[in-house]
Amino acid sequence: MNTTKSHPLRRSRNNRIIAGVCGGLAEFFGISAFWFRLLFFLFFIPGGVPGLLIYLLAMIVIPSE
Repeated sequence: MNTTKSHPLRRSRNNRIIAGVCGGLAEFFGISAFWFRLLFFLFFIPGGVPGLLIYLLAMIVIPSE
């Protein structure tokens, strides 16, 4: 019997800075949004393209709440 509560992956309305991608990932995985924001920032540093493309793709693919 599975007693854990499963949350669907959605962009967050409450925990958002730009589009709610990091907040939604944080709610889905149960960790702080700070870590996802840091990860996207680190991907953004080497020229911006890797982080921006990943973020835009996630923004398109992950539905909003």
